Amino acid sequence: MAKTVTKSAKKPAAKATAKPASKAAAKPAQKAAAKAAVKTSAPKAKAKSAKKPALKLSMLKPSVNNMTVRVFARAAGFDAAETDAWGHTRSPEYMARNPAHLTPMIEDKGLPRGVLWESCAIMQYLSNKHGLEKFYPKAPAKRAMVDSAMFYLIGTLYPYVARATYPALGFPHYPGEVGHSDAHPDKKSEAQKAAMAAIAEPLEVFHSFFRDGKPFIGGKHPSIADIRLAATLEFLAVIDYPLPKWAKEYVAAIEKKLGKAYAEPAGDVRGYIAYVRSQAKASA
Repeated sequence: MAKTVTKSAKKPAAKATAKPASKAAAKPAQKAAAKAAVKTSAPKAKAKSAKKPALKLSMLKPSVNNMTVRVFARAAGFDAAETDAWGHTRSPEYMARNPAHLTPMIEDKGLPRGVLWESCAIMQYLSNKHGLEKFYPKAPAKRAMVDSAMFYLIGTLYPYVARATYPALGFPHYPGEVGHSDAHPDKKSEAQKAAMAAIAEPLEVFHSFFRDGKPFIGGKHPSIADIRLAATLEFLAVIDYPLPKWAKEYVAAIEKKLGKAYAEPAGDVRGYIAYVRSQAKASA
């Protein structure tokens, strides 16, 4: 009797411990496999659902101000729907949205008035909204240098570039400019030459102060200030301005870094400049 009791007691005990043990081991294994599956499949799901931010952009292809935003939009990965506003900026529909009748102009529901113009303001806004720190750093000191470079460009360098190149490009001058007035052609020519001569000084400031030995104003990667400067320098080809070696290498480096994002909009500006120059030769 003792042996029988011992055998019957051992068998149920073995069965009872074997089954729960296998189930207990299976559950953690299943959970681990499920977690692994989630981890491996999650990035793929995110990649599929990721979409480029949409952007509505009204622009003029021959303009370097417009080229600036067109380059930035491509480099930043926006899905930009471009509308050529040539000949339409003074239309009632355009003026109702943009009384300044300027390009480039973006449309965004998040803006207080739904639209925004001025190339630097557009790049700043989009960088802030989408966290594009590689183009527009958040660190106050670094951002200040980018802002300073842009404001110095539009306040000092670009007016010289405009005065020097607009007569050759066939662009209208602003009221008050010598080129806009009824001044003698010799006076207009003198004003244009003076502007050409004045370009060298602010241009050197970008080289010695803002870049200060770095590849770009933004450091290792072009910032929005770099995009604005490179686009501005494109216009100088129409007057055969002798860019210093560093400036040529700088523009080439930006184009290489940004690739098609830079080359495509730049191609429109260069194409227009080539057309203007061919027309000038034909009429000479």
